[in-house]
Amino acid sequence: MTEIQAYIETALDASSADGCIVIATESTEANLRWAGNSLTTNGQMRTRSISVISTFDSAAGTSVGVVTRSVSSPEELQSLVHASELAGRDAGPADDAAPLVANYPNDDAWGDDPAATSVEVFEQFAPSLGDAFRRWSGAGRLLYGFAEHQVSSTFLGTSTGVRRRFDQPSGRVEINGKAGDLSSSGYVSAHTRDFADVDVAALTGELERRLGWATRRVDLPAGRYETLMPATTVADLMIYAYWTASARDAEEGRSVFAGRGGTGGTRIGEQLSTLPLRLYSDPAYPGLECSPFVVATSPMGGLQSVFDNGAPSPAVDWIADGQLANLARTRSWAERTGEQPRAIVDNLVADAGGTASIDELVANTERGLLLTCLWYIREVDPQTLLLTGLTRDGVYLVENGTVTGAVNNFRFNESPIDLLGRATEAGATIPTLSREWGDYFTRTAMPPLRIPDFNMSTVSEAS
Repeated sequence: MTEIQAYIETALDASSADGCIVIATESTEANLRWAGNSLTTNGQMRTRSISVISTFDSAAGTSVGVVTRSVSSPEELQSLVHASELAGRDAGPADDAAPLVANYPNDDAWGDDPAATSVEVFEQFAPSLGDAFRRWSGAGRLLYGFAEHQVSSTFLGTSTGVRRRFDQPSGRVEINGKAGDLSSSGYVSAHTRDFADVDVAALTGELERRLGWATRRVDLPAGRYETLMPATTVADLMIYAYWTASARDAEEGRSVFAGRGGTGGTRIGEQLSTLPLRLYSDPAYPGLECSPFVVATSPMGGLQSVFDNGAPSPAVDWIADGQLANLARTRSWAERTGEQPRAIVDNLVADAGGTASIDELVANTERGLLLTCLWYIREVDPQTLLLTGLTRDGVYLVENGTVTGAVNNFRFNESPIDLLGRATEAGATIPTLSREWGDYFTRTAMPPLRIPDFNMSTVSEAS
């Protein structure tokens, strides 16, 4: 048993709480950053974080204290346990309290050393990036961006005997390409587990194509346009919808998934899309693998509870054949409502059976917009999930199956749930990285969508 597992056992032994959960995460990260066709920084780091969750039972209910710190000595660990207990004793009864998860068998490699990464993960990526720098410098264009790779080993132990462990590799690359006079720009990104599948030439080649489109500028007024959304912009909106898919919020009338007409209940069973859409999460989805059990150091609306730590989080369909099939339900809320718990999972996949690429959707478009990037997305109305935001780094005009120029930016107002109902075509599902939420939620696979009347509400001066 290595040091981090020993810390968990020590903390559990030291706890005087009625219940105790200890979550320890050891992370290593390597990164590269560049600007103006030149590498600016590179680095490697290691961090350790330990959370102690202490629960106390009383006649009034169960209270909980959660404290997270970086710990490097037994003395700091004892202080962390004490701080968690103080927080728990001072807290009022928790609204989402539930018994801690009982022990169950698993085949996790609990005793193995934490996994790690290093700058060697960029062994193939870095030379390809250098080739792109030379090509772009020769063309008088500029590349900016970063690449990072992180491996986190999370160990979870509880006073009920649960011992779980998961190693999460996660990498991403984001690249912004600009014309030499900064008159136009484009953005591409990718998620990866190991950088072996990142094709720098393809990514920068796509940027070159988009800057080529932008040599012609077309100003358009606000309005509703047939709009093609590549997988990354679909991910921007579907992730936000996922984050609002709480059964409790719906059943208490606070979300877009609440039952119609103030009658209570939810929209489960309602047809949300005429497309045969499946929106689901699966911890074992190839390339998007994630923790198969709950890891929570804080509540997240009605989506997760610290009391559910260690509970299995199996695959689940959120939308099936276009119908709303499930909403996230904590164990506490499931007990209150007589339903089965549904844990959120750290990936999201949409598939409507399409086979077309975004280029094929473009080729079949008489006139419309190609919307490659969304930015600054904010919620306007939770009851309809109306979102607003800006376009950025590439809105293009499509005419007779060809991209003919770049268009000015817009502010948009749309609900992702309404969009699902109005989408008329979905292409092939591919792994993608959301630009807006890529810092928080990296594992998605989405299809491109055709929306016949996307609402570009006002013209934006953003560049």
